[in-house]
Formats: sequence, structure tokens, C-alpha cells
Amino acid sequence: MTNNQVFVSPKWLFENLDDPQVVIVDCRFSLADAQLGQQQYQASHIQGSYYLDLNQDLSSPVGEHGGRHPLPNPNDLANKLAAIGVNFQKTLVVAYDDSRFAFASRLWWLLRYLRHEQVAVLDGGFAGWQKAGYPVTDLISPPRIATFTPQVQTELVVDITAVKSRKDNPEVVLVDSRESDRYRGEREPIDKIAGHIPGAVNYPWQEVTDSSGYLLSQPEQRRRWNNLDTAEEILVYCGSGVTACVNLLSLELAGIATGKLYAGSWSDWISY
Repeated sequence: MTNNQVFVSPKWLFENLDDPQVVIVDCRFSLADAQLGQQQYQASHIQGSYYLDLNQDLSSPVGEHGGRHPLPNPNDLANKLAAIGVNFQKTLVVAYDDSRFAFASRLWWLLRYLRHEQVAVLDGGFAGWQKAGYPVTDLISPPRIATFTPQVQTELVVDITAVKSRKDNPEVVLVDSRESDRYRGEREPIDKIAGHIPGAVNYPWQEVTDSSGYLLSQPEQRRRWNNLDTAEEILVYCGSGVTACVNLLSLELAGIATGKLYAGSWSDWISY
């Protein structure tokens, strides 16, 4: 695969399971049951993979503002990556989940944010791996030694001040990644207030994959963003900055480099 490839197939990963320059990360998680992902990993996972938890590893503690999943401290995450064998700008990280990239994309985006470009998601996720008949195990992978020195790309993220000041610029598009009924305010299962940020357009994150969790083709990803490909900036948000990363991955597949994450997202917006 090339350094800038966004995804790998189960077949490719199986053929490269023993490559010391590949580290596999299980990102399974459930917003409804925060312990479920860890339990699933302990019961069965891809051979050699490590587990990173959305709440404990891929986010920092929740505060008054910043949303439900604030970005993790870069040095803390770097230390955790080093402890599972990720060498900065060298090791290929392959992230997977069983939620149509909802959580694997968060790790994908975080690594890019730390200027580690060697990262891909596993197409089809854990279910696709199992369907292909590839091996799983309950053996916990031992710690490894590596060096990871993050170089934070602050230009890839925006806060509420930037969103407020830029969202009405005709050259800027604000994208809400949540399901359409949440965008319209008809249903809100998580946050205290329903609705969306004024001026936002809706591109639900589930449209990046088919119902089985396989990425739609590159031409289909490009068609998704046809109306936005000339925008100077595309500011992407969701409920807490997690599933928005699926849309940022889609933008990358479409060849559009103007996407930025509003990390706090709707849960931050309504906290003010």
C-alpha cells in the first residue's frame, strides 16, 4: 500500500499480520455501554491487535466546555502509541471497529492531527474480517517499545470561536455529520438540546459506507462532496467530534483537503 492510502482490505491485513512495521488497533466502543468495547476485545480480536478506548485513550476528561469527547492530550496519546509499538512517521497503524468506522476514524484523524500519515482503517471492520474467515484470538498483545514524538497540526482543528467567526463566510461550509433527524432536531438521544448550528448543512456520516460497513468507492465519495469541492474550508462537526471523523475520512478519499474538525461539536456549542 502507499503511505497516503486511507484503507486496507482484510486480505491485505492478513497477508501483513507478521510485519513488524504494522500495528493493528482495535477501536470498538459503544456510546450506550462504555465497557463493551474492552469486553469485546478481551473475548475476541484480530491476532496481534491492541485496544485503545474512546473515553480513556482517544479523548481527555470532560469539562464544562469542550464537548463530550475532548481531544486527548497529544503527549499522553503519544506515550500510549509508543507503548504498542508505533514509531512516529514509520509504523503503519491499521484501525478497526464494528461501527462503520465511527471510532476507527477517530484514531485515523488523531494520528493525522499528530502528523503521523501512516494510518489506515480496515475496510469492513471486525465483521468483515470474521466473514472472510481470518484468525481471531483472545490473547492480549504484550507491550512494545517505540518512539512517538507528536507534531500537532493545529490548523486541522477549530474551536467555537473560529466556527462563530467563519461559518457565515460564503467560502466556508459548516457540515453537521449526525443523522438527519438529529440534525433537524426531531430526535436527540444524547445531548440536552436538540437542533443544529445555524447555517450548517447535513451530510450523515453513515453515508460513507454501505450497510455492511464497507467504504463506498472513491467516485461515490467524490460525488458526495460535489457541491462543496470548491469551498475554501469545510468545518465538520457531529455530537462530540467522533463520527465527524468519518466524514473527514470521506473527504480525504474524495481528494478534498479543506476539511477541519470542530472538535467540541454540538455538545460544546450548546454548553455556552
